Amino acid sequence: MSACGEPYKAPPKRSSLATSAEDVGGMQSLVSAAKKEGTLNTIALPRDWANYGALIDGFERKYGIRVRVENPGGSSQDEINTVQARKGQANAPDVLDVGDSFAHAGVQQGLLAPYHVAAYDSIPENQKDPLARWYNNYGGYVSIGCAAELVETCPKTFADLKKPQYKDKVTLDGDPTRSGSAFAGVYAAALANHGSFDDIQPGIDFFAELKKAGNYSSVRTTVPPVDKGGSPIIISWDFLNLSRTEPLRRKGVDWRVSIPFDGSFAEYYAMAINKYAPHPAAARLWQEYLFSTEGQNLRLYGYARPVLMAAMAEDGTLDKAAAAKLPTVEGTPVFPTETQIQKAREAIARGWADAVSG
Repeated sequence: MSACGEPYKAPPKRSSLATSAEDVGGMQSLVSAAKKEGTLNTIALPRDWANYGALIDGFERKYGIRVRVENPGGSSQDEINTVQARKGQANAPDVLDVGDSFAHAGVQQGLLAPYHVAAYDSIPENQKDPLARWYNNYGGYVSIGCAAELVETCPKTFADLKKPQYKDKVTLDGDPTRSGSAFAGVYAAALANHGSFDDIQPGIDFFAELKKAGNYSSVRTTVPPVDKGGSPIIISWDFLNLSRTEPLRRKGVDWRVSIPFDGSFAEYYAMAINKYAPHPAAARLWQEYLFSTEGQNLRLYGYARPVLMAAMAEDGTLDKAAAAKLPTVEGTPVFPTETQIQKAREAIARGWADAVSG
């Protein structure tokens, strides 16, 4: 009898178990399930970070799903801590956006759900977890932002930052024990001072030296930073420093951005789904949106480099005008391994407070 009937088709999985849209019956079924949930819980997504404002607005407009943003100024570590603390709670974050080192920590702690977005195969191999528990979405290069009116000459390298003229003027964009952006700044400083992916200690020593000389300030930066008493020189991702340019220009500040050639360090930010997400369908649909052509070009409009940039350039879906506005960099970026990142995190956790923060 079965040979004469329709081919057997397994029933759709529950959204919380789905490892692809096909598992719930396809994209339309995923959209329907997400709309029924009606809400997406997020954390640590500032509207001015990598164009999250436009992405949130676009997702809400397209699907009619409310996006809640908790603690928009939070760090990657705050995200991991919150997911860990709220297992089974309705107010737990559904999704995460964290630095690579924190994505690896989420995997080790068993917090992340495997899910293959439609574009998974187009994501470069070194930018995703082989089990799809996380995948990078956007990234950039460590850069030096500078308010030209407040310093005699804007620094362009890590070596420049040691000069006496930058006394009490230099800061990182956060605490490297908690912030992926600040962690990358220390890694870049290590590369500029005879360190390596295996040895971040020269980066810690560099900031300790800046602190001792009086050049490093631990003032927490804000956007825009300068007119609120923040530091006039900020080491941060290029997409963050570039996004400050226009708001500061409107306030009369000439904000200039350089990528230091002596410590070139690139990294991408990982997207992941909370294994215990209270809105599992909306979480998966959000990932699909972030990796869609619309979502990736919106990243580009925020000066971030979309992970699918090469694939989109090849198939003609990349916004070429927006891509042309990105800073020019030389060579092909290389990235630390999971083992190297973990070793660097441990070194930062051990040595940063004593060397710099005290």
